[in-house]
Amino acid sequence: MRFDKLPRSFYLRPTLAVARELLGKRLVRRYRNTRLIGIIVETEAYCAGDPASHSFRGQTLRNEVMFWKGGHLYVYFTYGMHFCANVVTGERGIGEAVLIRAVEPVTGIATMKKNRSARPRDPVSGNLTNGPAKFCQAFSIGRAQNGSDLLGDRIYLTEGDEITRSHILSSGRIGIRSGLDKQWRFYLDGNPFVSRGKAPAP
Repeated sequence: MRFDKLPRSFYLRPTLAVARELLGKRLVRRYRNTRLIGIIVETEAYCAGDPASHSFRGQTLRNEVMFWKGGHLYVYFTYGMHFCANVVTGERGIGEAVLIRAVEPVTGIATMKKNRSARPRDPVSGNLTNGPAKFCQAFSIGRAQNGSDLLGDRIYLTEGDEITRSHILSSGRIGIRSGLDKQWRFYLDGNPFVSRGKAPAP
């Protein structure tokens, strides 16, 4: 089955629309001698003027990539141990992005297990990639991938199976202290790789 790479124009649209429409898309990572592929099942949007966003206080050395033109990967280090990956959206200078919270593994699962220090014979469970840090670890996404062009050949997104709007749910975002009122987390209803069904109420 053929899945075409997403064009730059996909990422230049409003961030909330991109966050919803990333669900069901496939993320492809060429890693050593294999391809790691996962279906995006959970996202969070971070927009300009959003107090929970890294861009809220302006551009810095750390968040510079978030201000690049849409279609780049913004990777940041958090809690002194984890990486998280975001899809930059909009035109250059805006500072908006969509966090990839969880994916459903499709191809390269043995390598994902190895990257996550799981045993090869362990059954594939949601724990493999059901969170932004777990996803990055499974796909070996770290500091070196910050700024990757998603129109390149090492990391990119493709079309996927069509997702009906009735299967997309939203909630408050997870792990933040500001902007708790915004229902900017989107996920696929009933998918076992979603990090959790609902975010805690503000």
